[in-house]
Amino acid sequence: MEIRKVETDKKKYLDLLLLADEQEDMVDRYLERGTMYVLEDGGVRAECVVTDEGDGVLELKNIAVKPECQGRGYGKALVGFLIRTYIGQYTVLQVGTGDSPSTIPFYESCGFRRHHLVKNFFTDHYDHPIYECGVQLVDMVYLQREL
Repeated sequence: MEIRKVETDKKKYLDLLLLADEQEDMVDRYLERGTMYVLEDGGVRAECVVTDEGDGVLELKNIAVKPECQGRGYGKALVGFLIRTYIGQYTVLQVGTGDSPSTIPFYESCGFRRHHLVKNFFTDHYDHPIYECGVQLVDMVYLQREL
């Protein structure tokens, strides 16, 4: 397993990016200013994008694992890599996600704790309803963990 930084042609991984953020213009808001990593294990299995939000906050904007590769620890490996890479450079790693039974427990298992909520984020910023695990996402839940 190898994690490498993607310096150019980040849109090459658009299909994977859209697994975590299904509207391309929303991905475009952070992709070029973000730092992207891919996890390879006999091919690309997962990716993540982080951005500097100022005041010591590093935000995990996108993390996705190919559906057939989920449950194998690739997501946790990426989060662990980010913690090891950015400890001492930032004080907090944060992530914003929908209030979903499939994502919140994952982040909590990686040491994140609920921090704040942005009401109506998904209904205000996406051009179509977003569903996860059969539930429509409305509010953005921000979780944080110390670095």
